[in-house]
This record gives sequence, structure tokens and C-alpha cells, in this order.
Amino acid sequence: MTSATDSPSPAAIRLIATDLDGTLLRDDKTVSDRTVAALAAAEEAGIEVFFVTGRPARWMDVVSDHVHGHGLAICANGAAVADLHAGGELVEVRPLERLIALDVVHSLRAAAPGTTFAVELATGIHYEPDYPPFHLDPCASVAAAEKLLHEEAPGTGVPVLKVLAHHAELTPDDFLDLARTTAADRASITRSSPTALLEISGPGVSKASTLELCCAERGISPAEVVAFGDMPNDVEMLSWAGTSYAMGNAHPAALAAATGRTGTNGEDGVAVVIERIIAARLASNAGR
Repeated sequence: MTSATDSPSPAAIRLIATDLDGTLLRDDKTVSDRTVAALAAAEEAGIEVFFVTGRPARWMDVVSDHVHGHGLAICANGAAVADLHAGGELVEVRPLERLIALDVVHSLRAAAPGTTFAVELATGIHYEPDYPPFHLDPCASVAAAEKLLHEEAPGTGVPVLKVLAHHAELTPDDFLDLARTTAADRASITRSSPTALLEISGPGVSKASTLELCCAERGISPAEVVAFGDMPNDVEMLSWAGTSYAMGNAHPAALAAATGRTGTNGEDGVAVVIERIIAARLASNAGR
């Protein structure tokens, strides 16, 4: 758990970057009243809040009612920046080139027979026949990954945000280690699911690298950022931020990367830290 001594200097904090699933959201995918109040208090105090998630923009309705200020969110593990005030419109895309995606698909098929794939495009998801179906995307097309990634001429298709790879038998961490050994020289590979489901993005694309770009545009340094996360896809962000907290329910890799630890997502661990930052800032201002 966090303590008062774990809290960063309140005057130095300009931006809060938080993951959603397993972090800001409770297990039922809701945002608690306490967390809603904490996010509003942060914005009121002049601290920007970025939602930084593996979710695509079309799945951001869980927090769309709690957007303040700029309303931007980093989605698809850094592959897209969405304007939630504009219904999730993508304002920046860092795509995975289709030829690279095909090469990685072929490598993983050879290294882990039985792997099935889905392709997350800027316009929606499509998947192979044996891939676990996405019930939230009933209009998705079904075909082999090679067909889903095919385009008549380079650059003519809708941007690919990421490729998802699923294996029914390997453990999640074993699958991640195997995939990184096989293809990390061509793509960024991570995971956020409790199952053996990998998320494959363009080289150098991560939550951290896109957050760094967004912060640079605002003149915000890592030392002025507090980040929250719980899974391997949060590791780079937790390492980059000057102050970071792994949730009490976090994966060991996230715990190792963070500078501190807070309560679980069910205990409103993000709100606990934000409340301490706001209280410390108010106390500091009152003492001047």
C-alpha cells in the first residue's frame, strides 16, 4: 500500500496517466463514485488526466462520462490517440505495417502451432475462424490472418493498430516470452489479458512511447507524471514516469517496474493516491 512518504511532491505533478482495466476500473468495469470524484478533483487542481489503455477507442464508453479538460486518451497500447470529446475520433495513429504484421504472424505460427489471430484495424476488429469471438463486435469479418492483412498495394488499406495472438494451451507468460524471443526484433509484443492473448504493435509503439510524445507536446517531463498500471503492457509506462504505482492486484512485472504500490482496483487504489496528491497540494498552498 502507499504511504504519505510515497507521495510525489504535489507541486511537481502536472499529469496523471492511468490504465483502465484492472487499474482505474473495478472488476465489473465501472468507475466508482470515489474515483470519479478524485479524477474531477485532479482536473480542478490543474492536473491533466490521460487514460492510457490497451482498449480500442470504440471501447472507451466506460470512461467517456468522466472526461475533463482535453479529453484525449491513448488507446490500443499507444497505437492511437483518440478525442473522447469527439466520440472517440482518432487524432493520431502509429500503425503496424501490414508486411511486418504478416511476417510476425508467420513466425508465431511456426514457433507456436495452434496460434490464432485477430487484426485490430482503425475501423474495427476482424479475426480468424478459431479465434475466441469478440461479442462486442458482431459485425467483424472472419477470415485467415493473411487475408485480413492483405492489401492490393502498400499503404492503401485501413491502418492496422495491432494484431492479437491467442493460444489455447500455453500459459500467458510463456507465450509472451516465446513471442518476444521469436519476433521482438520486428514488433512490440505485450499482454494485458489473464489468458494467453498477446498484443502486437509496431516497433517502438507502447503506452510509454506515445505518452512521452503527448507529454513532450505539452512541455511535461517524466518527473511531472504519475502513472498507474497492473499488467505487462503497463511496464514501460510505469518505468518512464517519474512516479508510478502498481496496483495491489498487479502482475509481478508491473510491481517490479513501479516506484510504489497502491491498493487493488477494487479498493480504489488510483483514487487513494490522487486524494493524497490533492490534499498535499492544498496543504502546501495553505501554508504559503
